[in-house]
Amino acid sequence: MSHLQLNDTIGALASAPGAAGRGIVRASGPDAITCVNRMFVPSDASRWHAARFATAHLGTLRLTQLREPFAVLVYAWPSRQSYTGQPSIEIHAPGSPPALEAILSDLFASGVRPAEAGEFTLRAFLNGRIDLVQAEAVLGVVDAIDPQRLVCALRQLAGGISECIARLRSGLLDLVADMEAGLDFVEEDIQFVSRGEIGRRLAAAEQEVRRLLLHSDSRTRSTGRARVVLAGLPNAGKSTLFNALAGGNAALVSETSGTTRDYLHAPLDWPGMTIELVDTAGWESDGIASPVDRRARGSIAQAAQTLRETQWDEADLVVWCSASDQTPVAQGQEQTILARLGGAGGRLLMIRTKADLKPAPGATGLAVSAIDGSGIAKLIEACVRKLAGHTSGESDMIGTTAARCRESLVHCGESLSRARVALEDSAGEELLVVEIREAVDHLGRILGAVYTDDILDRIFSRFCIGK
Repeated sequence: MSHLQLNDTIGALASAPGAAGRGIVRASGPDAITCVNRMFVPSDASRWHAARFATAHLGTLRLTQLREPFAVLVYAWPSRQSYTGQPSIEIHAPGSPPALEAILSDLFASGVRPAEAGEFTLRAFLNGRIDLVQAEAVLGVVDAIDPQRLVCALRQLAGGISECIARLRSGLLDLVADMEAGLDFVEEDIQFVSRGEIGRRLAAAEQEVRRLLLHSDSRTRSTGRARVVLAGLPNAGKSTLFNALAGGNAALVSETSGTTRDYLHAPLDWPGMTIELVDTAGWESDGIASPVDRRARGSIAQAAQTLRETQWDEADLVVWCSASDQTPVAQGQEQTILARLGGAGGRLLMIRTKADLKPAPGATGLAVSAIDGSGIAKLIEACVRKLAGHTSGESDMIGTTAARCRESLVHCGESLSRARVALEDSAGEELLVVEIREAVDHLGRILGAVYTDDILDRIFSRFCIGK
């Protein structure tokens, strides 16, 4: 690949393919301004040639493939204060595919090389404009499927998670510097940092690594959609509600409890977010979902129970369905199940299904009827509100970054743990420094302070051309 060649000038279409009101052609490299000079006639020539900082210029383009010039707006970064850290230009022209192709043709004829996938962002990384975490966020912005994922990617691009990791790495480097300074003066018995202070700083670093790991684990489990799981006792109306929300008859509905044996799922677009709706088999306090299960009491029943609990653990929101006509025995079973599972905190929404029936004494929860549609809109609104509150406190880390970072964070935590154990065993500080430096290196791999061509290939091969 030629992606490490920074001395040539690259160009590509930076807007979506196809006709549009405006199209954007981007070029970056040492000769970007010179190449555009050959085709661009600025309205204010003196301002164009005198520009030393980022400026916008009106003018016309004269292209070899087109007889008539046409008006364009050119954004120019003649210095290195651009996205890529190199002289760059963007030509904003009418979004006609033939016109954009003619612009690219003349650029390529003047010596500009067609950009590879992700090469603009790669140059931004190699020139120190962004780190690897922010580079991945560029792709996250492009691929975001709902507002929550877009906000997460934008925060990561702005440096949210990078600042946390960089601050952690900087603190460990400071600790190494203090300890190595003391080693230089060991014969003079000069101590720059006490062993108690070393222990406190190591403990704080380990805690921060655990926090980052927790968030990375939650992001790698994500499918890109918020996962809403319908749960409840057998015959609580979950499948009927699932069909009402999904707008179809995907779930088999029967008066016989335990009809749903596996789980069903459907992608849905709710206001402001995309969710994955999941219908699970009915729960019972003994973990057996139906009379058939009670007779079998074998591997199928156990598998069903494990599957239900897996869906519970992976849910962003659990909607617990209690039937309006629920018997006192069922109410007791329900409380037993919820107590055994330990609840779900802010991830649990209690609703009362079959609201078209006469409610049993003491029935509570948001009333919903899949038969007459009452309460459906309020249920969706409540789910969206719960999900928004649950996701607002999550790490500013997109799923692909979390997957890449997790191994480095695990190794970083292991190195810090070994350093702490060595400290407790009264080992020499030179041994502690080795482990702490190892932790620093693992954090450096996340940010890109340490990288290989293989790492860059894996990250930037997912990009499209022009980004």
